[in-house]
Amino acid sequence: MTGQPITLRLRIQDPIPGVAYSLQDKKNHPVGPVLAGDAPLAFDVPVRLAPGPRFLGEFVRSEGPSRRFVYIAIGTSAGDHASPWSRRAKIDIHTIPADLLARALEGAVLEVLLPGKARDGGPACATAVPIAPWRVAD
Repeated sequence: MTGQPITLRLRIQDPIPGVAYSLQDKKNHPVGPVLAGDAPLAFDVPVRLAPGPRFLGEFVRSEGPSRRFVYIAIGTSAGDHASPWSRRAKIDIHTIPADLLARALEGAVLEVLLPGKARDGGPACATAVPIAPWRVAD
């Protein structure tokens, strides 16, 4: 197995109550679905970090030579087939600064704060623009 394990925390500030959210693996299967309430939601994503840096693992997706990201599945994509929503949010991880990655290799959990709602009032989807940049979690 290549790379050192690190943990990335994806925190959704204001998810839509009653909507299912989950991580999505490389086979597009929902993993760890959670029904949102009134509080923020967080998903801890295990990733392996190799020199380069290269991001590896069951949840890491790629696009082109350098873009790496993780999907959060929403509604039917998260396994709730009764949901009116079928969306995915793409969270870029290739943009995490090197100094934070060094802290992650020392055991720190890196966290990003994400929006929960889109302009249409539904769950945020497509490429999620963080509310706050990546940081070391408390």
